[in-house]
Amino acid sequence: RFQACVYFASAFQAISCGIHYLASVFMAVTPNFVCGIPGNVSSALFYNSSESSLEDIWTLWTSAENYIVVQLENGEIWELNQCSRSRREVSSDLAYEYKGNRSIFSCSDGFLYDDTKWKSTVVTQWDLVCDREWLAKLIQPTFMLGVLIGAVIFGDIADRLGRQRVIWFTSTGQFVFGIAVAFTFDYYSFVIVRFLLAMVSSGYLVVAFVYVTEFVGIKARTWASMHVHAFFAVGIMVVALVGFLVQTWWVYQIFLSLATLPFVLCCWMLPETPFWLLSEERYEDAQKVINTMARWNKVSTPCKVSELCSVQRDDLVSGGAGDSDTASAKKHNILDLFCNWHIARRTITVWLIWFTGSLGYYVFSLSSVNLGGSEYLNLFLIGAVELPCYIIACIAMDKLGRRNTLIPFLILSALICVLIMFIPQDFNILIILANMAGKFSIGVAFGLIYLYTAELYPTIVRSLAVGSGSMMCRVGSVVAPFCVYLRSVWIFMPLLLVGIMALLSGILTIMLPETLGKPLTNTLVEATEIGRNKRSCSEKTPPAHSSAMLEKIEMFGQETVSTEK
Repeated sequence: RFQACVYFASAFQAISCGIHYLASVFMAVTPNFVCGIPGNVSSALFYNSSESSLEDIWTLWTSAENYIVVQLENGEIWELNQCSRSRREVSSDLAYEYKGNRSIFSCSDGFLYDDTKWKSTVVTQWDLVCDREWLAKLIQPTFMLGVLIGAVIFGDIADRLGRQRVIWFTSTGQFVFGIAVAFTFDYYSFVIVRFLLAMVSSGYLVVAFVYVTEFVGIKARTWASMHVHAFFAVGIMVVALVGFLVQTWWVYQIFLSLATLPFVLCCWMLPETPFWLLSEERYEDAQKVINTMARWNKVSTPCKVSELCSVQRDDLVSGGAGDSDTASAKKHNILDLFCNWHIARRTITVWLIWFTGSLGYYVFSLSSVNLGGSEYLNLFLIGAVELPCYIIACIAMDKLGRRNTLIPFLILSALICVLIMFIPQDFNILIILANMAGKFSIGVAFGLIYLYTAELYPTIVRSLAVGSGSMMCRVGSVVAPFCVYLRSVWIFMPLLLVGIMALLSGILTIMLPETLGKPLTNTLVEATEIGRNKRSCSEKTPPAHSSAMLEKIEMFGQETVSTEK
């Protein structure tokens, strides 16, 4: 009962992470626009349609190449393009086609925006169009850069100061910075506050994975860690819902940030994890948390920290090499991930999978609003399709194996990217379904790689391997928005790049060993031997005592908490 409450409380806040990661999809949208008018309009003309106001013309707008002809009250006739305007020298008749002389002017009077869908966005607020369009395109990449930096900084702080304090700070920071974004006074303050918001959102997500993993028992650990992603997907669905209901960007941002408030009000009740307290030798505090768990779970005889410590001491004494193992573990660095050809090839492949998974995940998500039909429904479905995908991933990785699940889903996502290119553009429903299938496939691979990476590397470099893979994941999330912008070059360019990367990753994954049912390795020699013969490496080299001790502690705690229901 205690672990369930802690898990769902912590995972609930992951919803706000999904919200902030994808909020710019509607907040930074660029509506149809033309140059501002230097006077009052008496009539407007768009092709053969004559209207008295520009608002009526937006429903007929089909392309950025279109222009609007307006006649002012003083008789002047102007042609309004997106990034320029021209005045006709001869203004006798109001006609759409004109072959006479024109005087071209810049958009010094601002711009006119189509507000039929969005009353206000950050683009319309600060005129991030034409020669300032690149500023709008930097909004999501700078956010993802904050995600990258936040993951590194707060991951390290959580190891030093504890998971509880970081969860307090980052969850409060999400609320404070989320509200602050809505009240920024210019573009640069907006980007800076969003950058800080990205750091705390990423920091929370990284630490939350560790936090729930250290509380949840061994049997439920895979499912629990995988389904933190599901709460993130719910956040994407919330973005679609709020975007549909609210068309003013700063009000939209406030409503999204309010999703953090319930957790902020109760996060101070979450305890520190016993694992971290024991690692810091704070035995009395660890015992208090264990006693609280026992009361919640109605366990009459909770485990004692002194007994856990005796297991550790006995194990180290019997092994006689614990201190040397610990000392050697501290000397490892990222070069150890390339210590020999087999490990180096494995590292390159794993990094590529991390990068591809993140790239595909965000390309499918960010591109969903450009698929035609209702962009709100598209984004909602793109988020909803993740919920079953993690269930399928958990079942498949335990039944078929990690590699045998990863390979087909990577190759399938590549084939779907190719398939989408051959679907006619007027088949909106089919395109949306294909994109949902692509998001489903890449979502399975993306969710699976976390656990697979941890199993592919030995204890001495396992954290380093997962951490470096996570860094490649963040790089993919930074590149993804730029990849989406390549639609302006060719509409299928983002899908082509994702398809190529997914196919390459799937082919290289064939060379990775299967880890299902095999014990975790402890040395680089053991890790190298995985998959090279039928015998498990544990048959050749006994596992390190540090790993055995940890397993005893985990099993002891699991059995004690499970004594009564």
